[in-house]
Amino acid sequence: MSAWIDIAALEDIPLRGARVVKTRAGCVAVFRTAADDVFALDNACPHKQGPLAEGIVHGSAVTCPLHNWVISLETGLVQGADEGQVTTYPARIEDGRILLDAAFLAARKVA
Repeated sequence: MSAWIDIAALEDIPLRGARVVKTRAGCVAVFRTAADDVFALDNACPHKQGPLAEGIVHGSAVTCPLHNWVISLETGLVQGADEGQVTTYPARIEDGRILLDAAFLAARKVA
């Protein structure tokens, strides 16, 4: 059974917005869609390491603020490119709180 870390209240992240969670191995961007779904990804675009948490959230994707690469929040795949992927992490909402899977965060690799 996985241990989950409570990181914030759902309302702490605006609709179509993001927040950064700092870990020992780097930063994770936590996104909230217009449909109140939450997703967690590495906070670095695979192109030029753009800060994804500063990007524009639309549907279930985020557009990197540096060069407009569009990344799926569900899979981490760069849309419209043959290569490029961002690591994703399990996230869920429970009783209005956003939880991240502790085991996946602990297994993160430092870039």
